[in-house]
Amino acid sequence: MIRTSAAKIISEFIGTFALVFAGCGAIMASHQGQISGAIAVPLTFGLIVMVMIYALGHISGAHFNPAVTIAFSFTRHFPKSQIPAYLLAQYFGGFLAISLLSFLFPGSENFGATIPSVDILRAFTWEILLSFILMFVIISVATDTRAIGGIAGVAIGSTVLLCALFAGPYTGASMNPARSFAPNLFQGELNTLWIYTLGPIIGALIAAFTYEWIRCDDKNEDQQAAKGCC
Repeated sequence: MIRTSAAKIISEFIGTFALVFAGCGAIMASHQGQISGAIAVPLTFGLIVMVMIYALGHISGAHFNPAVTIAFSFTRHFPKSQIPAYLLAQYFGGFLAISLLSFLFPGSENFGATIPSVDILRAFTWEILLSFILMFVIISVATDTRAIGGIAGVAIGSTVLLCALFAGPYTGASMNPARSFAPNLFQGELNTLWIYTLGPIIGALIAAFTYEWIRCDDKNEDQQAAKGCC
């Protein structure tokens, strides 16, 4: 049991590290003119999420996101006792990723911080809605036995890519408190960090409870059992 728990924590650390390292690394490279950020950055975030899900999903569940961990827990798909360990691994993974990027990109003033280009209320609403979409896809493909489990990585990675493509210019399309914390800390952009902490958590919780309701809203007990409802 101890080994299993350690493996899960290490997996969450590695997955979140890879997400922040690749995604924010792409942002930093685009600011130095090495790549075209408009397409490369969203594609990088989507692809790294996809490959890490396939690499580590069978070990830790591939949350890589405090909002996802919390939402899974509140809908009884994840033990609340493991939340602190998962969140610590995720935040530390993101922090180490940015620390290494600061070494690899010396003199950089941009660390991929998520900074809204719209007013606070609209930015907060964006992050709630984007996180709702992401979590809705995650909980459907990860917990519903009727879903095609083998495409989970593609579905979730594509959702991240899609959200980043159309909403990235407005908020950075974080959808992940651990993705925003270290970059904003290193860049000194802390005034709006609460948007990228509360927004994703609220959006993910609403999505998780919504999906639990629509998949279990059936008076036929046999159908409920077939759907895997509690």
